[in-house]
Parts: sequence; C-alpha cells; structure tokens
Amino acid sequence: MSISPVTADAVDNAAPAAKKPLPRSTLFFYGLSDMPIQMAAIPVASFLPNYYSSDLGLSITAVGTIWLIARFFDAVTDPLMGWVSDRTRTRLGRRRIWMVAAVPLLMLAIWKLFMPEPPVDEAYLLTWLIVLWTGWTMLFIPYYAWAAEMSGDYNERTRITGWRAWIGMAANVVSKLVPVIAFAVFDYGGVEATLWLIGTMTIVLLPITVGLTVTMVPEPKHFVPARMPLLQGLRIMWGNGPFKRLLIAFFVNQLGSAISTALVVFFIRNVLEDDSNSITMLLVFYVANLIGIPFWVRVSERYGKHRTWAFALTAFGCCQCGYLFLGAGDFLWMAPIMAMTGFLGGTFNALPNAMKADVIDIDSLETGEDRAAIYFAVWSFAIKVALSIGPALALWILALTGFSAQNPTEEGLTGLKILYVLGPAAGFTLAAMIVWNHPLTPQRHKEIRAQLESRRQQA
Repeated sequence: MSISPVTADAVDNAAPAAKKPLPRSTLFFYGLSDMPIQMAAIPVASFLPNYYSSDLGLSITAVGTIWLIARFFDAVTDPLMGWVSDRTRTRLGRRRIWMVAAVPLLMLAIWKLFMPEPPVDEAYLLTWLIVLWTGWTMLFIPYYAWAAEMSGDYNERTRITGWRAWIGMAANVVSKLVPVIAFAVFDYGGVEATLWLIGTMTIVLLPITVGLTVTMVPEPKHFVPARMPLLQGLRIMWGNGPFKRLLIAFFVNQLGSAISTALVVFFIRNVLEDDSNSITMLLVFYVANLIGIPFWVRVSERYGKHRTWAFALTAFGCCQCGYLFLGAGDFLWMAPIMAMTGFLGGTFNALPNAMKADVIDIDSLETGEDRAAIYFAVWSFAIKVALSIGPALALWILALTGFSAQNPTEEGLTGLKILYVLGPAAGFTLAAMIVWNHPLTPQRHKEIRAQLESRRQQA
C-alpha cells in the first residue's frame, strides 16, 4: 500500500473548511442504540456461563466449548454482513435497514437465553447463542460503521464514540442497579433473578432505542459505494498495517477482558463466598467506567488516543493483581479495586473504536471506496472470537485445576484466583506493548484526510 507524503502547506490547502461539530442531539440519538448492546453484553459474558453450569447443570467444559463453537458461524456472517451493508442502497439507507431487521432476532434470542425453561441441554444453549450472535452482527456492524461516516475529524470521532460509549455504559449501570434495588428492597436476587430483570429491560429497550436512532439521525448520503469483490477487499484490508496492529491489540485487550468477565461471578461466589452480591460489584465497576469515559476522551485529545489507551491498559493490569490478596468475606475490599479498574477501563470502548474509524481512511485512500462496514465486520468478528476464546480458555483451565462450582476445593479456589488475576493482567500488558507505537498519529491522520478531500474535490 502506498500513501504519498504531503507537506504541511498541502495539508492546509487541501483540507476543507472547518465544519461545525455535530449537534449534541445527533450524538445523543445515535448513542441510544448502544444501550441494549451494552446491557446484554455483560450478562452474556459473565452470568450466562455461570448460570448454565452452576444452576442448570451443564458441565463447565461443555459451556466453554459451546461458546467457542458458536464463533465458527461468525467467520461467515460477520464479513458477509459488512460486505452486504457496504453495498446496500435503500430509501432507509444502507445502515439503518439492517439495524431494524436485527431487532426481532435479538429480542427472541435474549428471551430464550436469559429466561430458559429448565431442563435445557447443550443443543438449546448452542442454538440460541447462534441466533443471538446473528442478530448482534446485523445490529452491531452497520451501527458502528455508521459512526465512522458521521465525521472525518480525528477528535470529533473520539467525541462520537465517547458519547456512544457513555450512553451505552449509563444503560449498563442502570441495568445493574435495578437488580441491586430489587434485592435490597424486595429480597429478590441471585443470578436467575438478575438475568430475568436485565433480559426484560433489554427486550423492552431494543425496539425503542433502535427506532429512535434510525428515525432521528441522518445517514450520510454522499459516499462512494463499495463494488470490490469480497476476497479482494479482504486482501487489501490485510495490507493496512495500522488497522492490523490496532486489531491485534484490541483482540488481546478483549481476550483479557473476556477472561475476567467470565470468571468474576465465579470469583465472587466462591472465593469471597458471597452468593447474592455479584451484581453489586459489577455495578461498582461500571459506575466507575461511566465516570472514566469523558475523562479519558479529554486526556486523549492532549496525549493521543493510542498512548492514553496504552497507559490505561498497563495500569489496569497492575491493579488486577490486588485480587490475589482477597479471600472469604473480603467483599468490601474488592470494591476499591473494581472502582479503579472500572475507571481505567473507560478507555476500552471509546478510544479503540475512534482509532478504528481513522485507519479506515487509509483504505478509502487506497481503494477509492467507502467500505467502513467490512472493517467493522472484521473488528466485530475479532471481538466475538475473543469473547468466546476467553471464556472457553478460562473455563477449560479452571476445570483442569480441579475446580467444581458445586463442590470447590482449596486447590480449585487457588487456581480460580490465579487465573482471574494473571489472565487479564497478561492480556492488558501485551495489548499496551502492541499499541504503544501505533503509527497513525493526529498529524499523520490529518495528512491522509487532506489527500482524501483533495481527491474527492477533483472527482
């Protein structure tokens, strides 16, 4: 891939006149569709593996294997969805039509997974996980690709993803607060009750939030539609060095997060010996996460997205080691560690997604087409693989330590504690090392945007 250098004068001459920032109303309505995504993501990753093994009787090994098998379908559906969305042309737009179609699939899958009628078996779990991820693909890929097309400005893109991440995380916090209140006021709690409450809220919000986004946010009409064959486009994508580096870093980041998320309920229920307050601890984490998002967006405007993200990853890994010193009854001692890691984790959604929009501009310069969705499809697939490999690895290794959710031994609890601490810490540290020297700096991105604008003006 060859991108010619440009001088500072060329950048200034080719760059378009400064555009007004997007209205807050547009950012708000766009961010609404992230609410059901974020509300459902954590229960799927943390509560469902524990619930189907500890409460519904499936083996830990079987649950981990099912999570991994479900990902094979995404190897086809994710790039296909990205390719199709880039080529779609309807009166409703090329992004919104797929988001609307995803809603009924997601509602059905969440109902079946979050509120199953026992007895259930491995086939039941696998079937509805596949339906869930298919609907997730139809919503997630066009929705996130849409953000990359709303603005070409380096910091404006961080603002877009920051709003989206904050609104999604606010819904996540509310969805965790409701079960806490239900337990405190009505003595209605536990994993099953939590899944029922969050599942109900997600099903209700899905049509409302997606409906508001697709009706209140204008979809860009000026774009160069993708015509390139799928395999050729994927080959060009693989030659996009900054995207490849970013994708690997985020994959490792998500792998560490997935291990932590899959084991946190096991850690609280078995190491801390607290069976009812898992949701309370997650609430602490995500409230801190909510506070951290706008803070890290501001920091990134001064120090750059990649350096800010790398710092937060490293600090998160260090804080994670504090869990080694916790044991039975140490619920309150876990809270400050969760708060600190939650605050640092505010970088994980806002910054990498904004960086991803920037590296897509390299592809637009190379191909002459606007192919954001295919990039987000590969990104989505990487996330799903991490969210499946992480829990699968965690549960397989946990089983090898001799841990049993029904009858945990001292050796099994020690293995659980070490895995819960060192797995995420190693992943976050490695991701920080990969992303530290990310080549797409603000100045380099400004040069690429200048070339794009110059080419489009000539065309």
